[in-house]
Amino acid sequence: MSQVQFQLHRCRLAGVQAVEARTRHTFARHTHDQFGIGLICHGAQRSLSGRGVVEAGPGHAITVNPGEVHDGAPVGDAGRAWRMLYFDPGVIAEAVGDISEGKTTAYEFTQPVIRDAAIALRVRQLYAAATAMPAGASGAAPAADEVLLMLLSEVMHTPHASGHITGAVPAIAHAQALIDADPAAPVTLAELAGACGLSRFQLVRAFARDTGLTPHAYLVQRRAQLARRLIARRMPLAEAASASGFADQSHMTRVFVRHYGFAPGAYAAALS
Repeated sequence: MSQVQFQLHRCRLAGVQAVEARTRHTFARHTHDQFGIGLICHGAQRSLSGRGVVEAGPGHAITVNPGEVHDGAPVGDAGRAWRMLYFDPGVIAEAVGDISEGKTTAYEFTQPVIRDAAIALRVRQLYAAATAMPAGASGAAPAADEVLLMLLSEVMHTPHASGHITGAVPAIAHAQALIDADPAAPVTLAELAGACGLSRFQLVRAFARDTGLTPHAYLVQRRAQLARRLIARRMPLAEAASASGFADQSHMTRVFVRHYGFAPGAYAAALS
């Protein structure tokens, strides 16, 4: 492993940067002007934080606040690897305002290291949602928005509305109807929430509670079902992908296999 290996990944969220690192380097004390949250993938590190010196190992989530003085050194000779997402403060403020239903936009991470498997899974999901989709793929940002809201709600440790949301049941039915009417249409989480009279966080939470799926997962499922119907009508695969709202045929194939267990080409061949 060389001293420092950094890779910047294309990120589908505005105001967010995605960084992957593998390094044995010891970093001097410094600060960032962004919020950071990530995951230690391999190895371990010891670092100064606003809560003192902490250690993080494989599978641990790590956080940093804007202006928080920190450093970082590997534990042992093997170095360490991590993935980090850096958020402009406005992105976090907007999400916190949404979660708190307008009560506050102020926030700071209080745990520089989070040893919680569920939180680590959320961070992994968020990084994947923010970076994995190819350029121009519709639907990537809403999925990342959903995961960010759920992740922050789980690490905030501040009270927020958690019971019945007045009007949620008809609102969720309306959201489903909007998606069902045109699954291929591009729609953001904010647009869908606004049309239903809910905040983004209220929509994600109530939709998941009432349907068992997030709005994005429901949308992707409907697109897969639409693609299957179009392929059954003998539409060429590339055309079916476009008509179903997928970025391209390979995107449709990944979703199709995940949902049905077989590729669109195999499905088309079986119908011949």
